[in-house]
Amino acid sequence: MNVSSGLLLVVAQIVWLTGISVYIMLERRSPTATLAWILLLAALPFIGAPIYLLVGPRRLSRKKFRLGLARKRIGSILQDWKEASAEMLSMQGQLMRAGAQLSRLPPEVAHKVRLFFDGDSCYDAMVEAIGGARHHVHLEYYIFRDDPTGMRIIDALIERAKAGIEVRLLVDSVGARLRRPAMRRMRAAGIEVRIFNGVRVFRLWRRLMNFRTHRKIVVIDGTLGFTGGMNITDHHSVRAQGERAWRDTHVQFAGPAVHGLQATFLENWVFTTGSDLGCKRPDRFALFFPPAPPGSELSEVMSFGHENSFTGQEPTKFVQTTQILASGPDENTYAVEAFYFAAITSAHERLWLTTPYFVPGDAILAAIASAAHRGVDVRLLFPRRTDSILVDAASRTYHDQLLKAGARIYLYDRSMLHAKTAVIDDTLAIVGTANLDNRSFRLNFEVVAAFYGGPCVAELARAFEADMSHATLLIIYEAKSPFVKRLVASLARLLAPQL
Repeated sequence: MNVSSGLLLVVAQIVWLTGISVYIMLERRSPTATLAWILLLAALPFIGAPIYLLVGPRRLSRKKFRLGLARKRIGSILQDWKEASAEMLSMQGQLMRAGAQLSRLPPEVAHKVRLFFDGDSCYDAMVEAIGGARHHVHLEYYIFRDDPTGMRIIDALIERAKAGIEVRLLVDSVGARLRRPAMRRMRAAGIEVRIFNGVRVFRLWRRLMNFRTHRKIVVIDGTLGFTGGMNITDHHSVRAQGERAWRDTHVQFAGPAVHGLQATFLENWVFTTGSDLGCKRPDRFALFFPPAPPGSELSEVMSFGHENSFTGQEPTKFVQTTQILASGPDENTYAVEAFYFAAITSAHERLWLTTPYFVPGDAILAAIASAAHRGVDVRLLFPRRTDSILVDAASRTYHDQLLKAGARIYLYDRSMLHAKTAVIDDTLAIVGTANLDNRSFRLNFEVVAAFYGGPCVAELARAFEADMSHATLLIIYEAKSPFVKRLVASLARLLAPQL
């Protein structure tokens, strides 16, 4: 290579680096993400550029526009309902107002709340609920498999569809494993099956794709809903897996609070199909968002599948205010992350968090540590091992800071712990789909249910204490681990924004 060719190459590299740096900086992402993309594209332009086009902010911007249109369309349809429900905010606390501001979904009253701590009792309740549908059944799932558990749900959906009930199933293109025979059976029965955010790349890359719907939603007739950590798969079933079944938490409730789950489902349905299902017509809107029947303001809570649950006892009657919070990468404000931050910083007495994947951002990590420093009883419950070696390694790098702050960390020993819950003081319980990691908070579409006060908080606290009895208190600091183990964990932490 002569001098002129070398000089031309240097100039080209400078122009490339300057141009790509300006372009990425104008995206106004976090400084860490911005620098990471610039370094990758500068050092490995031929490898970095395809990766950026595949999972970088350009792809998100395109989807952001389409999702924004879907959200605007549904939002305009729901405006009257939101205004009618907003009066509750004037009587409630700051967290409710923050939740309504962040997710645009007002708090509502829930009744017949049922907490599930194992898959079999939850799936039994789902099959029963689907069988009782009189107008429509809506499901949105990240993982939906046609294994024995999945086929039970599919058979129930097919029976309702053949009876003339409107059945819609929205599954993620990465998480779902529905083979052609199952798909043909459902569609032949009249079930509308749609794939969310399809990707057409090699399966090796499919697990790396962002912007998935990680939600687990079931809505029956607009009056009964399910959400939580359980996918439709044998993983959660003791009948199928025995002692290896994953420990998880799910919730079912009825009443006006189901409107939030319905609205969340419809946003992604409109995005995927372009159809709002005729909701602009008052008669159709009333079918999807029915008003509360007289005398339904009192609730009751029951729980199933846990050794400390009070199954069979007379349920306690109370008014249960519930708020649905949904978030996704199409928003500039990450609603679930911001709500968790507000809830954590509001804790005065206890902060008990359960999550399988713990790779928090700086703000959430600092909020948890600050709560421990303030003397709040901070307990974190993680599985000893997850299904991701990288996440396990990265998660360990956050332990020392929390232990030094005074938090207690418990590692669940029985099986894979997949629940995503929070108990804060005696005032708030959260059950949902979001893990305490960047992927849930910023890269995927998630939904959580926040229960303000009542026996729901006490029952989730009892479940937490029961799980602690099968967990080991972590007392060894990561800094004392072998060098190679610490190095691997530190390298894994570099991938935290994508974990």
